[in-house]
Amino acid sequence: MMRKTRATGIFALGATVALLAAGCSGGGDGGSGDGDVTMTFWHNSTTGPGKAYWEATVAAFEEANPGVTIEVQSIQNEDMDGKLQTALNSGDAPDIFMARGGGKLADVVEAGQIMDLTDTIDEATKENVGAGFDAFTIDGKVYGMPTAVLPGGLFYSQDLFEEAGITETPTTIDELNDAVSALKDADISPVALGGKDAWPAAHWYYFFALRACSQETLDAAAASRSFDDECWLTAGENLQAFAETEPFQKGFLTATAQQGAGSSAGLIANHKAAMELMGAWDPGVIAGLTPDEKPLPDLGWFPFPDTGSGEGDPAAFMGGVDGYSCFVEAPPECADFLNFFMQKEHQEAYAEAFVTLPASKEAQGVVTDPALKSVLEAYNEAPYVSVWLDTLYGQNVGNALNAGVVEMLAGDGDPQSIVDAVNAAAAME
Repeated sequence: MMRKTRATGIFALGATVALLAAGCSGGGDGGSGDGDVTMTFWHNSTTGPGKAYWEATVAAFEEANPGVTIEVQSIQNEDMDGKLQTALNSGDAPDIFMARGGGKLADVVEAGQIMDLTDTIDEATKENVGAGFDAFTIDGKVYGMPTAVLPGGLFYSQDLFEEAGITETPTTIDELNDAVSALKDADISPVALGGKDAWPAAHWYYFFALRACSQETLDAAAASRSFDDECWLTAGENLQAFAETEPFQKGFLTATAQQGAGSSAGLIANHKAAMELMGAWDPGVIAGLTPDEKPLPDLGWFPFPDTGSGEGDPAAFMGGVDGYSCFVEAPPECADFLNFFMQKEHQEAYAEAFVTLPASKEAQGVVTDPALKSVLEAYNEAPYVSVWLDTLYGQNVGNALNAGVVEMLAGDGDPQSIVDAVNAAAAME
């Protein structure tokens, strides 16, 4: 069934895309000029500089707005979507909450659970973020505040590449396969993968689909809910062929993505694996898992390689934008808070705390991490950028896609079963 509302799935050069993080408890007290106001803020930074950033930013907002109190709650990233959806469905949702672009955002808008922010965004923020708002725009109205640009690609250890004799980063799949072989010959796990969380494994399918499918096909599927184009099967076949080279660490199906030394990010942080396909939040996650809890000095980055065939542009990007939204019944101070943390000083502090790329162009000069500077340079030259596919196509299709990829990697499915599962999930909407 076609949706009545649908976010733009593919954005032109310079646009940003969707992912997101944060939230607030349902229906805060009062509103502007009505006395004391209390809101609850959920976010997904449970430790380290990220958690400290939000504590400091909330305190600064409260100081600048007497009578306003924000109760902060941090929730593990992998638990956020489920908890938030339950809260939204119950009608007791957070005032400030994590939203997703693409089909996920469209679903929340269609359910009437999210505040229209179109007329509340500061003019300076509109100018500094620009096309980043496309990720949160449905039918011409804005429903979220972008905070960080998060395109994906391969983060890698330069030291481990050097140890394996790899002198250039791969630009084609054949070169990536050669790198995998060289790393295995050097007794180094080539690719870290958090298969237990499903979405990191599915990232590999997403990128093969980005190369196999045209921009028009990716975008059209968001409306048609049909995945019968041959490119979807080709993407699975290409991933299957890559997986048959055994690039992933032992036990990848039971490994998490971001929790502890045994996670995929932890393996990179401790030089136990050489590469990880992930979004631009990865340097910050890796930094929190190194022995000294500081950024990994030898961390590098390169874009997903050219597959040598397919209808997608080999320079196209996939990724998201972290951002925050307000519950439809939240007080006006919720929008005030979103505008507050988009001020230059807070965007710069956000970028430093999370080791990421701020959505505001005026704050991007603070980015010094070499890997992230490489990401930003390539991103700014991309012909178009797609939203993560599980975000673009909504929760039901996204979950089916992610599960189908894991089943194939576990030997319980094949490329056709991924397509079948996705079409079946789309047909039930």
